[in-house]
Formats: sequence, C-alpha cells, structure tokens
Amino acid sequence: MLLAVHASVPAQASSTSTFDSTSNPVLFVHGYTGDASNWNTMANRFLTDGWPSSHLDKWSYDWRQSNATTAQQLSSEVDRLLAATGATKVDIISHSMGGLSSRYYLKNLGGTSKVDAWVSLGGPNHGTDSANSCFDTSCTEMRIGSSFLAALNSGDETPGSPSYATWWSPCDTVINPDTSVSLSGAANTQTACLSHTGLLTDATVYAQTRDTINH
Repeated sequence: MLLAVHASVPAQASSTSTFDSTSNPVLFVHGYTGDASNWNTMANRFLTDGWPSSHLDKWSYDWRQSNATTAQQLSSEVDRLLAATGATKVDIISHSMGGLSSRYYLKNLGGTSKVDAWVSLGGPNHGTDSANSCFDTSCTEMRIGSSFLAALNSGDETPGSPSYATWWSPCDTVINPDTSVSLSGAANTQTACLSHTGLLTDATVYAQTRDTINH
C-alpha cells in the first residue's frame, strides 16, 4: 500500500530538511481546548532539522473566545515574532480550530503581506458536526453553516500571495465531514489513517509540512 510505504520514509530524508537563509520563523496555532504543548513533537523535529528555537513560536491563546478576537491577538504575535527574528515573513502551521483564526488574520487583518506559507492540519474550514455539542463562542463558529464560516469562506478561500496547504485524515472523527478541511486554491493532502491529534505527531505529515513551508 502506497501510504504505508510513504509513512516509513524517515522525516530526515528530504534534501530540504535544513534551515537556511530562505527559511521563515514558524508560528504554531493550536486548536480548541489545546495549548502550546500540542506542538512539542513537531517543534522538536524542526529543531532536529536545524531550525533555531527563536524561530519556533508555540503560541497560546484563550480558545474559548471568538476566532476573530484570537486573530487580532495573532496579528500582534506575528509582529512580535518578525521583530524578534528580523524576518520579513512568517510561516503559520495551524491545527484544528487554529486554522480559522489564522485564516481570519490573512483575509481581514492584512496577514497576507506578512505570511509566506499557511498550513492547516485537520482544520474545520467548512465546519464540523462535532461543534454542535459545545457552546463556547469559538465552538459555535465551527458549526456547519455558521455566519462566521460563511463570511470567512466568501469569495477567495485562499487570498493573496501566501501558499496554502491542508492535510486531512479519513480517520479523523473530530472533523466531520472530512471534506471540510480542503480549501479551494490550496494544496490539499490526504494522510494515512490518523486520529485528529495524530496529525500533530505523524512523521510523514511533519516532513511534508516542513517541505511545504521551506519551499
């Protein structure tokens, strides 16, 4: 099976695995009920592949608030990271609901001029039925047909010059339907049979993500 063979390839196999002068600092955006520690495995792999810790920002925020509020805070964090590193652009890697606030930033807050690559791992970009059972502001925005998502997805789903990429798993029971993740204009990739949180730790997803942002 091709997926099984692909999954056995070491994450270090790529010739683009080393941080270089064209690599951007990475801002990690966790999802609903998540925190910065969600990114420990992936961030450690970036460290192993040569990224300095100063360029790996495992950011935390209050996941209960509106994704629009988070986007405002994310905007400030991007500016802080750019100032701290001297870079001109960042790459954003998001998990689950983190894709929504970061997309809002790109679409509505001028983020397209400061982001080179944007990644969504299991993002509810078109909603998920699992959000029907939670009631935080952020969660209701993830419901299929929410006014937040209708506005976010109106017009161009991948605006501006950043490269957009998504990864979705056929075994992700949190994002329903699976097709919610994919965006028009993005590179949309199906993974092996991974859980929703498994997207954060899978070596193949990491390698593909790394190569996507390090283009």
